[in-house]
Amino acid sequence: MAGDNLKVLNALDVAKTQWYHFTAIIIAGMGFFTDAYDLFCISLVTKMLGRIYYHVEGSPKPGSLPPNVSAAVNGVALCGTLAGQLFFGWLGDKLGRKKVYGVTLMLMCLCSIASGLSFGKEPKTVMATLCFFRFWLGFGIGGDYPLSATIMSEYANKKTRGAFIAAVFAMQGFGILAGGIFAMIISSAFEARFKAPAYEVDPIGSTIPQADYVWRIVLMVGAIPAMLTFYSRMKMPETARYTALVAKNAEQAAADMTKVLQMDIEAEQHKLEAIQQNKKASYGLFSKEFLKRHGLHLLGTTSTWFLLDIAFYSQNLFQKDIFSAIGWIPPAKTMNAIQEVFTIARAQTLIALCSTVPGYWFTVALIDVIGRFAIQIIGFFFMTVFMFALAFPYHHWTHPDNRIGFVAMYSLTFFFANFGPNATTFVVPAEIFPARLRSTCHGISAASGKMGAIIGAFGFLYLAQNQDPKKADPGYPAGIGVKNSLIVLGVVNFLGLLCTFLVPESKGKSLEEMSGENEDMNEVETGRS
Repeated sequence: MAGDNLKVLNALDVAKTQWYHFTAIIIAGMGFFTDAYDLFCISLVTKMLGRIYYHVEGSPKPGSLPPNVSAAVNGVALCGTLAGQLFFGWLGDKLGRKKVYGVTLMLMCLCSIASGLSFGKEPKTVMATLCFFRFWLGFGIGGDYPLSATIMSEYANKKTRGAFIAAVFAMQGFGILAGGIFAMIISSAFEARFKAPAYEVDPIGSTIPQADYVWRIVLMVGAIPAMLTFYSRMKMPETARYTALVAKNAEQAAADMTKVLQMDIEAEQHKLEAIQQNKKASYGLFSKEFLKRHGLHLLGTTSTWFLLDIAFYSQNLFQKDIFSAIGWIPPAKTMNAIQEVFTIARAQTLIALCSTVPGYWFTVALIDVIGRFAIQIIGFFFMTVFMFALAFPYHHWTHPDNRIGFVAMYSLTFFFANFGPNATTFVVPAEIFPARLRSTCHGISAASGKMGAIIGAFGFLYLAQNQDPKKADPGYPAGIGVKNSLIVLGVVNFLGLLCTFLVPESKGKSLEEMSGENEDMNEVETGRS
């Protein structure tokens, strides 16, 4: 089959792993590092925002964000991401991967800085400007998903393609880790310089005026890693697969890859001209031909990503609430505002270090050995098992003696999310669709995931509230409790396991073999002879 492919694409498929592969991983990966930092750093500072802007005089507890504000601050970037995935996914197929790639990065840099500069004296204006800039930050982040995955898959060789795409995604783990570590450094520095009493000692004095700088600095630093790779992104050549199969310029593709691979490659423009005349080989997204060839695949990639993100984001954005519930984070009134940021950041960093980061890199190591399908099944299976193991004996886990066990189980759930569907749902959509629709289909799959993330993030806020209305957080209705919420998440993970059977295995196959573009070239060649 490989012999029927264009020579320039064959050369990429069989190329030995070399320096340009690692350059591409770093350039695309730094985008993902920034994405994760920006998306998850907000959960480190939401408690502080409540103390600064929503302090209630005479209250026994520190101020907290009202439910609607909390939902907006936590969720608005996810809404922006969903819109960005669809828009930039489509644009990446229309204009080319490279042309759009710099725009997403610029948007992320500008909006990271702007969200830290959210202005106004009144809580309403600060929160409104913060939400505005975080929406557009999310929009830029959304574009990074389909473009990074597509660029990496189109540059990689057959043998290690899965590991390369997963390595780009694994930079997310370092982004989450960096967010936690940086928040700890900043809060330690401010705590050392500006001493403050605990809330229960002095409610006003516990939140120093300088605390307003802490959350702003944490949000703005997200722009730095993105800026560092901007120049490199602009210098990257367009991928050969886009240039040849979508822009139909085999000569340019061969010239670009001759430089990258440092070998002479024949252009074969005549093959592309023949393919252009084959109507069957140029079907669109909404055609019967696409439905027949890839309809179930798209259903598989969208449903698995959707179900995974319901579970993944409901845990990730609200892990600080789980830590508080099991006593890992002391009651808010026993700390000042800066100490609280440090404690939440420490907990998030420990989880990232012990389970999130190792999970990603296990996937990188094994994805081209045991395949995408096996990793996704294993991941969903163990996520289901651990969720139920946390849920059914939940009261056992809340007992002080069993807290370490709870955190260990919780960490394992995270480990199998990342050594599992969180990585594979990102990799597979970049491999199984035709080049002219690849970025769009990846964007649709990723946007479906973000829809799940929005449901997970917003739904969990309300679902996990105590069943007794008196014990629910201020402003929230009674929910179904943490125990029942964990049971719901276990069921969601099991459904994800079932939907995985719709997704094909792409290990060791060329992109054109997976998408059916090889068969279209075969038909053309047969017709010519």
